[in-house]
Amino acid sequence: MIFTQENEYSAVFDACVLVPASLCDTLLRLAEEPAMYRPLWSQHIITEMARVMETKLHRSAEEISHRQTQMNGAFPEAMVCVPEAFTRGLECIPDAEDRPVLAAAILGHANVIVTQNTRHFPKVCIDAYGILCQNADDFLIHQFTLCQQLVLDKLDDQAAAIAKDRDFVMHSLRKVAPGFIQRIEEYVL
Repeated sequence: MIFTQENEYSAVFDACVLVPASLCDTLLRLAEEPAMYRPLWSQHIITEMARVMETKLHRSAEEISHRQTQMNGAFPEAMVCVPEAFTRGLECIPDAEDRPVLAAAILGHANVIVTQNTRHFPKVCIDAYGILCQNADDFLIHQFTLCQQLVLDKLDDQAAAIAKDRDFVMHSLRKVAPGFIQRIEEYVL
């Protein structure tokens, strides 16, 4: 499999997978060259991420702005413009707050929505658009299955960026992606 920035496989990341720093870092590192997929998000998703970082994690405006700047700087092509009128038409999604995520996936030609709230995206609705919905654990397991060594290398890069080792990064991901961590542990033994 060839991994390039022009990779046609793309994933919309819901705010809930972008909020935890370690998970966000892992997901986005897998999208860096050599890229395993193209990341996508919308202004609605970024705004929701910022709101949660501020209200639940008590992050400062500077920290939030830094994260947004880093994400948009690294992946300027990730931003999907989602007209509000288009979002309103997606009534198959029960919660109006989740409709912009599906809208970004449709308009960005995404293959998958990565969210911890998979139940918010009824299969019958997303199937109509040919989009999968996976939690972060299943998505990361899929990426690891595609190319184990590349994923391990990117985890090592993530660890090196914070002067830690791979075990530290794996520990930080264990709660949100236990199956992924288990697969890695089985593979490296």
